[in-house]
Formats: sequence, structure tokens, C-alpha cells
Amino acid sequence: MKVRASDSFAIDLAARAIGRGEVICLPTDTVYGIGADPFDRDAISRLLTAKSRTRANPPPVLVSDIAQAQSVAATISNLGLALMEEFWPGALTIVVPAREDIGWDLGQTNGTVALRVPDSQLTRDLLSVVGPLAVTSANQHGEPPATTVDEAVAQLGDAVTLYLDGGLVGGGAGIASTIVDVREPMRILRHGGISQEQLETVLGVEL
Repeated sequence: MKVRASDSFAIDLAARAIGRGEVICLPTDTVYGIGADPFDRDAISRLLTAKSRTRANPPPVLVSDIAQAQSVAATISNLGLALMEEFWPGALTIVVPAREDIGWDLGQTNGTVALRVPDSQLTRDLLSVVGPLAVTSANQHGEPPATTVDEAVAQLGDAVTLYLDGGLVGGGAGIASTIVDVREPMRILRHGGISQEQLETVLGVEL
């Protein structure tokens, strides 16, 4: 099912689908993502299966704001918080230690979680309603990420229950978020929408 991602009706449909343990497709500021309830192991399995990935490749988690990020993280360093405050909402994913009592199973995370606040108002509104979502890019593993909902449908088909159509995202560039592990030693795990120079300017250190 495909609906326009423009109002509370879309958020209600998406929230209901998430509550049923289904996988949805949603727009972000970078590329389209597919999301599921991180606390539902079966839903995570459906998410990974849709993307042809295994539990060795755990999905990141989208959150609505810094407070929601802090609710699932064990600790966040001062430098990590500085990056969040500067670049969220935006194309930056932060890897931090996850709370030991969080109660989810995203796969082989080694006790960490990768968090991001997307620069998409509708998606943040959805996250405010349903809580954090496990979200990975809407494409088959090894294929280009989708920047339109039709590209996502072509790759994922019936593996996704609901597609939220937010039009062209990321200017069609298909550039994913930058991923930074903010534990010591801090390092860039993937280059993306936020440059190394931008990161180092905020941190005052070289990465």
C-alpha cells in the first residue's frame, strides 16, 4: 500500500502497521528507509529479510530528538552530544553504547546502537508517536538506495506493507548519512552527508 506522507492520516497508518509488527517504508532527508519496531524480534527479522541481510548487519535506529536518543543509550560522551546538537536533525549517525536493559535484539551489535535524528518532519512526528524505529535504507543489499518511493517499491515489493510517499528525497543524490563511532577512539565508520571537515570543526580534533 502506498500513501502520501503528508498528514496525520499517514502517521496513523504507519503507527498501526508498526504496532502489528510490519515493515514500513518512510522518507528521510537522505534516502528512503524501511523501518520496524526494534523491540519486536520477528519484525526485525522481516526487516532484514526484506533487505536480504543477516543479523550480522544490524540496522541503525532513528529517534525523534536527543532526549529519545539518551533514553536508549547507556552513555553519550560530551563530544558525541556536541555532534548531535550541531548536526541533528541531519545526515549524521552516531554509534554509542546501548543500554544493557534496553530489551531489543537488533542483531550482532556488540552492545552498541547507531542513532540518527532525520531531517524529515513527518518521520520525526512518527517517531514521537511510536518511539525509536529500527531503520535501514530501502534497497536490496548491494543495490543503490532509493530516493523515490517507486524505486523502493521496485526493489522491495510486498516485503514492505506500507510505503509513505514523500516525493524525491536527498535531492536524488542517494548520499547516505555519515556514521561516527563516538566511543574512544572516536572514528568515522562511513563518509556521507556530513564531511570530515565539518565534524572536525565542531570537535576541535582530527578524526
